[in-house]
Amino acid sequence: MSAGRSALRMGPAELVQAAAMARRFYLEGKSKIQIAEEFGVSRFKVARVLETALERDLVRIEIRVPAELDAERSDALRARYGLRHAVVVESPADATEDAPDPENLGAVAADLLGELVSEGDVLGLAWGRSTIHMAASLHRLPQCTVVQLTGVYDAGTAERGSVEAVRRAAQVSGGDAHPIYAPMLLPDPATAAALRSQTGIARAFDYFDKVTVAAVSIGSWEPGISTVHDMLTDEERAHYASLGVAAEMSAHLFDAEGRRVGRDLGERCITVEADRLRRIPEVVAIAGGLRKASAIGAVLRSGLVTSLVTDTAVADYLLTESAPGLRPALDRADPDDL
Repeated sequence: MSAGRSALRMGPAELVQAAAMARRFYLEGKSKIQIAEEFGVSRFKVARVLETALERDLVRIEIRVPAELDAERSDALRARYGLRHAVVVESPADATEDAPDPENLGAVAADLLGELVSEGDVLGLAWGRSTIHMAASLHRLPQCTVVQLTGVYDAGTAERGSVEAVRRAAQVSGGDAHPIYAPMLLPDPATAAALRSQTGIARAFDYFDKVTVAAVSIGSWEPGISTVHDMLTDEERAHYASLGVAAEMSAHLFDAEGRRVGRDLGERCITVEADRLRRIPEVVAIAGGLRKASAIGAVLRSGLVTSLVTDTAVADYLLTESAPGLRPALDRADPDDL
């Protein structure tokens, strides 16, 4: 609090009283009724004095967030897309349209999960570079069970990818880990079905309906940006491209309007089903970079995501797009009510 020039127009008694009331209200957390009783005035007078203190610059209120967070864009994005949480971080100054996800998304997403996860929850982690970076940045997490929601991009890199992310999250939380040692995409539905019935994988799938918070990544339908795209043959890519695929999340494909396409692909995949994702109270997507902007918009329109961690460049793109009719976070139960 500080006394500015305009506040000096108040008399000394008014200044002293206003400063004292403001201190009680803003710094000590006392109610207007308590202040009124202390000073022997009505609560209406207390309200007028506090309002005058703001108008005359006796009290200055500042809202500060870390420099890397953009609170205004975050709130605008949350409101426009009906999300429960939207956290927007500053895009790198030298970012180009081809730049990958900003590296700081993972750390910010890790802090967000630390807020969202409660003791006893079941946390689901899907394959994705962003979720892997997020897990590596975790430093605090209430005790919870951690389950892998998808197979891995390459079984040979499992220890450095989704499996390690699940283990890391479980280690930080002190809870149990349920990884999936299997590729995300199989040659045919029969092979995928056989793998799903294996004991370890079946045990992980049993937890899917218990997941309360999930973290997922988003890819656009381009080489190096979509895990599924890179695992398919040229003929298969052309087929799904003809269906209008624009985005991919956890091996589910979406067109530009957020409609699921290529559902037959799911029969060959080790992944959480879209209907199960839709029942999870909190699904946090971690994705950024202009090259993914349109894909992120498509997945938001699907209604499967309730929260988003992204960067300012993507936020600006999304805020100029037509907002979706779906409001996913508002259509689901609040995790705090479960």
